[in-house]
Amino acid sequence: MASHSHIGKPLPMTDAPGKVTGLGKYADDLTVTGMLYGKILHSVHPHARIRAIDTSKAEALPGVKAVATGKDAPNPYGILPIGHDERVFALDKARYIGDNVAAVAATSAEIAEAALDLIDVDYEPLPAWFDPLESMQATSNWIHEQKPGNVEKEYHHEFGNPEQAFAESAFIREERYYAGEVTHAAMEPHSTLAIWEPDGRLTVHSSTQVPYYLHRTIAEVCEMPMSQIRIIKPLVGGGFGGKSEVIPLEVAAPVLAKKARRPVKITYTREEVFYAHRGRPITIADLKVGLTREGKINAVAARVVQDGGAYCGYGPVTVLYSGALLGALYDIPNVRYDGYRVLTNKPACGAMRGHGTVNVRFAFESTLDQLAHDAGMDPVEIRRRNLLKAPCITVNGLRVTSYGLPECIEKAAERSGWAEKKGKLPYGRGVGIACSHYVSGAANPIIRSNMPHTTVNIKVDRDAAVTLFTGASEIGQGSDTIQAQIVAEVLGVKMERIKLVAADTDLTPVDLGSYSSRVTFMAGNACLEAAKNIRAQVFAAVAKKSGCDPAVLEARDDFIFSTRDPGLRMNFDEAAVAAIDFHGALVATGTYAPPEEARGGKHKGAGVGPSPSYSYSAQVVELSVDTETGQVRVHRIVAAHDCGKALNPLTVEGQIEGSVYMGLGQALQEEMIWNEGRLMNPSLLEYRTPTTLETPEIESIIVESNDPEGPFGAKEAGEGSLAATIPAVANAIYDAVGVRINSLPITPEKILAALREKEKQRGGKVARSNGGRR
Repeated sequence: MASHSHIGKPLPMTDAPGKVTGLGKYADDLTVTGMLYGKILHSVHPHARIRAIDTSKAEALPGVKAVATGKDAPNPYGILPIGHDERVFALDKARYIGDNVAAVAATSAEIAEAALDLIDVDYEPLPAWFDPLESMQATSNWIHEQKPGNVEKEYHHEFGNPEQAFAESAFIREERYYAGEVTHAAMEPHSTLAIWEPDGRLTVHSSTQVPYYLHRTIAEVCEMPMSQIRIIKPLVGGGFGGKSEVIPLEVAAPVLAKKARRPVKITYTREEVFYAHRGRPITIADLKVGLTREGKINAVAARVVQDGGAYCGYGPVTVLYSGALLGALYDIPNVRYDGYRVLTNKPACGAMRGHGTVNVRFAFESTLDQLAHDAGMDPVEIRRRNLLKAPCITVNGLRVTSYGLPECIEKAAERSGWAEKKGKLPYGRGVGIACSHYVSGAANPIIRSNMPHTTVNIKVDRDAAVTLFTGASEIGQGSDTIQAQIVAEVLGVKMERIKLVAADTDLTPVDLGSYSSRVTFMAGNACLEAAKNIRAQVFAAVAKKSGCDPAVLEARDDFIFSTRDPGLRMNFDEAAVAAIDFHGALVATGTYAPPEEARGGKHKGAGVGPSPSYSYSAQVVELSVDTETGQVRVHRIVAAHDCGKALNPLTVEGQIEGSVYMGLGQALQEEMIWNEGRLMNPSLLEYRTPTTLETPEIESIIVESNDPEGPFGAKEAGEGSLAATIPAVANAIYDAVGVRINSLPITPEKILAALREKEKQRGGKVARSNGGRR
């Protein structure tokens, strides 16, 4: 590795070169001459048949240039090939309050709003379903007629012999857990600008994590060839999964632009963002775990019901992740999983940071602590006794290549003072530990094909500028920086020499998007391959010119030199010209697709869960509980995360802290509150994300296991830490006051109720001492 290496240095994300395409702005800031303002009419009913829509008054309003309804775009779409059940505007019926019914494009936002009031919709209200457990018992008035019982998908998996293993277990716990619905709460609202070009092409600027899938969807809905559509991803002000599938306004704006033959921009209000959110679903998890007398996990049985909302979205993937990633963290030989994705008359849920794993991990890590208590074992020790022996393949077919969890556990325990604090702090103060993991991208793409998961191109010009063309989507996670670092490192040049052209379908090759923490691993490997190809071409030209063997050449500090001849030294500018003269051009392509052995088993649903690599995290939370008010104050969180190799330590630390922050919000305060299908807290004021006042000291510890297949050993860093925070908080509350809360968020009201119940069972007030906590 070069002496002045770009890898492993704490470079801030602002050191990345700026994009050379687009307008360098967020979608909400974009404007263009002749632009119309689009507004969407939403259903006021949770479930209603649409008998007729009269748009004549709206169309007659001066300033209105286009009105669109379902008949203008009847083709269904969805992020999954098995779930094309959405239309940009409802055709037959509305399925939730906020469902899209029609849209208007006008010369001002005010005129567009006024036009919405002039659209007359004749609704026939239908019985609605809001509770997933009730919805899956429905015998009529199904949300989608082709989905009997309102069950979108169900999966049943069994590995090993769970029943026999439970019979042989010394300790068994069965618990029910509930996790409320939460949303991404990104600062930037969704926004799309669709420009109808004079030659009949569409150029779409959209705040998206998945330009490629948006490209395909617009082509299908607008009935246009993909070659006539250009997608440009501008700066994105936060995604967290909320922009990782096609959101209705991203299709509505192109539909209106095509009809009006004018540019149309739609930006959601904050209330619309909440209704379109695609966040983490309400989850009801019934968990049974068996433990041997020696403290080994013997068997796990999980029944998970998810409230998916009115449309499929990522639903089958979400419920499959919940089951698949019971594996690959600990050594579990026997597993049974029953997962149900249920439709309700609420907005569709989807992917959110830690997709599919977070709520079930809360259940599992909480249950594991209870089993440790039953067995008289320290929670850290029980986790030590159930570690995998990597490299290995789990009972459900997940391949683990690198495994830094043991070091994460030891470092988190040591730095938090676990041994000195667990069970030894004054009543009302406690510590809790939990672990988690996540994929480094999905080994199997959403749309099955033989194409690479990501492709990059590199071109070096005669001025020795290096241009990287990548389809990967920077959404604030620092992926542009990482890709530029990798290319600069391999070529031995300064970062300033790298230019980046990203996420523009006219200019950049296909990348499947920023989701499942895939970009560093997959786009990074593609950059590595392309940069090595460029370097080989440069070395060949230099060797030809200098009469030496290319094998003795190295590149660093903007020079090519020989390891054997101190006098052979050529700057990169000269070397680049020599290579172009020798080869005719200096270009290279790099691709990445996971190896076949990483793609999992053959059972139904086996495509979800496999990854080329997994990250690992262990966290210790220290907090106090006010027994008079139930208020929880988190003092410190120590989070150790195995990211393989920290290519940019500052970025990795930021991702760990961001994950912990989001986990803390879900643990203690965040929840979408519904009443008969209407969201009661659709604003950032009422939906309570943690502020700096609620955010404790977070100590991030980077653990490097150096994955054998990751670029320079790197793997996931952006999501894996989140899931551990929530159960670590729950376990710390138990250590502090001796009550176990199995539902999220863990509010003061729930804690007080549990304390009162505990007092009632003991026949008096709990003593304020260490002995009163158990």
